[in-house]
Amino acid sequence: MTNPLASTPITGSRLALLPGTTPVPGNGANSEPPTTIADQEKAARRALLAVDAALRRGGEGYHAWLDHIWSAAACTRPVRLSGLLHCLDATTGEVRDTISTATLPDGTIYKACGNRRHSVCPTCATTYQRDAYQLVRAGLVGGKTVPDSVAQHPAVFATFTAPSFGLVHTRHVRNHRARCEAKPGECSCPAEPCHARRNGDGSGTAQTCQHGVKLACFTRHRHGDEQLGQPLCADCYDHDHHVVWNRYSGELWRRTKQAIERRLNQLARTRGLAPAGGRTIRVSHGKAAEYQARGAVHFHVLLRLDGIDPADPDAVIPPPAGLTIDDLYDAVHAATSGITFTTPPHPARPDGWPMNWGRQLDVRPITLTGHNALNDSAVAGYLAKYATKSTEPTGHTSPRLDHHNIALYADPHGTHPQRLIAACWNLGDSTHHPEVNEDNRDEGPYEGLRRWAHMLGFGGHFLTKARRYSVTFARLRGARIRYARTQATGPTYTCDLADPHQHDEETTLIIGDLTYAGRGWLNQGDALLANTAAAQARDRQQAGREELTRQPADNPHLQAA
Repeated sequence: MTNPLASTPITGSRLALLPGTTPVPGNGANSEPPTTIADQEKAARRALLAVDAALRRGGEGYHAWLDHIWSAAACTRPVRLSGLLHCLDATTGEVRDTISTATLPDGTIYKACGNRRHSVCPTCATTYQRDAYQLVRAGLVGGKTVPDSVAQHPAVFATFTAPSFGLVHTRHVRNHRARCEAKPGECSCPAEPCHARRNGDGSGTAQTCQHGVKLACFTRHRHGDEQLGQPLCADCYDHDHHVVWNRYSGELWRRTKQAIERRLNQLARTRGLAPAGGRTIRVSHGKAAEYQARGAVHFHVLLRLDGIDPADPDAVIPPPAGLTIDDLYDAVHAATSGITFTTPPHPARPDGWPMNWGRQLDVRPITLTGHNALNDSAVAGYLAKYATKSTEPTGHTSPRLDHHNIALYADPHGTHPQRLIAACWNLGDSTHHPEVNEDNRDEGPYEGLRRWAHMLGFGGHFLTKARRYSVTFARLRGARIRYARTQATGPTYTCDLADPHQHDEETTLIIGDLTYAGRGWLNQGDALLANTAAAQARDRQQAGREELTRQPADNPHLQAA
């Protein structure tokens, strides 16, 4: 099959902007004139031009330029802004000074893109991942505005999966090797045959579907096998139900969490731990969404059991002593098997589609020791890693789709991802839905499928948490920005997680009157210099961290790091 993008001009550079990264075509790497991928001579000439641009930039004014772009130096596609910066007195509101970006290097301000996807911008995704790790871990052990007492709260780590929409190639390990501690689905233990199904007539032949496809696969798939997640018969697979499940999976989770809390509070009242009709239990959660190879999302959820103080509902307190981690474990299993609902009607399915969880449910206690248990660092690492992924496991990545580019990615008779995208586009056609209230401009029940077709129907956030679970991303970002601006260094620095919108009387506010000027570096030479300088800084930082880990455990510098 011919790649429709093979001869398409692109505006993005194919130079690898970070050491060890693979260049990808598309907008955002720089703003050089369009080129074609296949023209080797032009590619070589562009490489020479990049070196020439880097040499020119490395002359007079290089250090001023590097200081100016430093906050976005490691970003692969920074946002360029132009306009005016107004410096205001925080107490009086008086404008002390106004600076035009025209007087700054390149006439613009560079801002890191902040993308959470590792495949788009590795550096910004790493920053997001580290914030996510701190956010999740603080909800387990305390710190960063969270009381340390949460370390004693019962907590479990659960994985909720989607139901089956048709047979797909899979890797199933029945017997693990001794001391296999890999994450489920990621170990290297020998796998069983994929689908060893035969007719019951004793002939030994495999069953076939109505389309004449054998419904059996005796291959012992390995990790990375391209067949994993692909339907045995693409025509039998229910792609419509699949994308609708992605669309409504967030609502299914909301109802499941309500059922878990309801069951625990009923149990507390039965044991005399709560007054009749009262609530003494709250379940706080941190949740990450991850795509399976077949394109269905599943949720990794950390569930922490909290108590409720009627005098201070926002306080995070331990649950009543009569409730244990076993009660939380049972409540999760009961809610998962009992919660189901039907989506709104659609012309393609007048009765709607059923929504329920799959049969695979993995619930593990979170403790420092114990069989089949996880510790706080492992859970925080899992959720942080999942939060920087997207549709990459399915083999599909694309920007947001519209009428101009949908034909490149959707095909109702094509590959598995192409059929899923086509299902999103067809089911999300606004002509299928009743009139939408024009006052609040709400979407119809399925119109969002078109808007999120590039995500195979899932439009939720990839990392979410309960309001009282932990600190927020905004406070973590605010503390990091204040640290960078004050250039605080050394082990005595304390991370300030106060409200990021608060300021003291000495603060000077900077109000930007800025407009979008473009995305990416002006040329490959700038990208090369900026990312090389950032890589050297990362290497120095990593060397410092490794040196600290060699220090004795009682070294106060180690705790400060």
